[in-house]
Amino acid sequence: MSLRLARFAAALIGLALAGSAGAVQFNVAEVERHGAWQSMTLSLGEERLYRALEGNTYADAHFGVTFTPGACEAPWLEMRVDLGERQSESRVANRVPVDLRVDEQTIHAGQAEFRTERGDSGFYVQFDLPRQRLLLDEMRRGELLRLRLMRAPDDPWFMVFALDDATDAMARAREACRRDNR
Repeated sequence: MSLRLARFAAALIGLALAGSAGAVQFNVAEVERHGAWQSMTLSLGEERLYRALEGNTYADAHFGVTFTPGACEAPWLEMRVDLGERQSESRVANRVPVDLRVDEQTIHAGQAEFRTERGDSGFYVQFDLPRQRLLLDEMRRGELLRLRLMRAPDDPWFMVFALDDATDAMARAREACRRDNR
């Protein structure tokens, strides 16, 4: 794929994903490709977010690590799945147990909040993990991120995301966040 086409594809993916910061459409800039991952700046007025995301594995889903100025060392993790139609209301649909695991490393048990945002076609999953910092370290060294979300007691939902160049994407987003703090 040519560099121009790759940048165009990255920008389109970025635009599709920019709404995951709470139902508002952020402007996407400074998109850079890193293997299966991308890094970018999201902005709305004076507000800035810096995101690293994997949007290659699934056509309708991505996994993102978002760095917020003032909290650059504590990014938040979120997955977005496209529902194909804009939602009429913002609501928390459910809170469920979740396990995340990089390769054969630690199983990170926590909670996942499923929510929709009015006017957005996404279904968002925000992760609350007690040992998130360790998970991020494992992601930087790993090959695959595996997720198991328990939608109901006997209804697991499995997803896998590639970690090819996640290190570079997260480092770029984190560094941009740190520069914003200065």
